Amino acid sequence: MKHLLKVKIYYEDTDCGGVVYYANYLKYFERARTELFESRGMDLKKLMDDGIFFVVVEAFLKYLAPGRYGDIFSVETSVDKIGPASIVFGHRVVREGTGETLVEGTVKIGCVGRTLKPMRLRNDIIESFKDLARVADMMDR
Repeated sequence: MKHLLKVKIYYEDTDCGGVVYYANYLKYFERARTELFESRGMDLKKLMDDGIFFVVVEAFLKYLAPGRYGDIFSVETSVDKIGPASIVFGHRVVREGTGETLVEGTVKIGCVGRTLKPMRLRNDIIESFKDLARVADMMDR
């Protein structure tokens, strides 16, 4: 199961040649993850107020084709792995209309407390993503 976020590409998203600036895909991935959390009933602001923060631990992107000014993308987000203190999200950017995959990537986020030291994911967070994660990729808790 995947979560979808639509993104329209504006002039500000592109370089002087009208091609989406490569680093902007990380912003689209971030928006997609935020929307996914919210769609699962998790308010990131409330989690932060409770002392639960998420930080990017690693990111990998593979650029397959250029996005361009005026394009509309779907950012598909899946949960690839849930660990005791981290979640790995899979992302795929697809151009609307053609279905062409432009970018694929993964982002691993770690759960940290106010001191930015790792902490275990709360069970409610794990439960909210279980149906998105492949059973084989659920780590023992």
